[in-house]
Amino acid sequence: MKNSRIAFIVFFLAVFVVAANAEPKRRNDSGRLLNGQVVNHNGTPLADSVVYLTNMRTRVVKSYIVSADGAYHFPALTPNVDYEVYAQYKGLKSETKTLSQFDDRPVVSINLKIDMR
Repeated sequence: MKNSRIAFIVFFLAVFVVAANAEPKRRNDSGRLLNGQVVNHNGTPLADSVVYLTNMRTRVVKSYIVSADGAYHFPALTPNVDYEVYAQYKGLKSETKTLSQFDDRPVVSINLKIDMR
């Protein structure tokens, strides 16, 4: 009986030590990447559009002036935060899109359309 108690205690301690040393599952430390393209209703890229990205936790806004091909990118985004993104071009605005913290893809593409009609 005494040996079985000792065996149980040793087993319990071994499980505890393994569990205590296990690292929690983490996402990539480099963060997430949001990219996309700003286009008009015909799908033509809108160069010089400005894309605004809002961190919904801190309310900090980042902006990006798109290249000639309408492309934008925001690297190293915090994985457990929601973001809102929209574009503006010559006083016109796209719909606001949300990048959810529950979307666990490391790279997310969101195209933004501005209706120029």
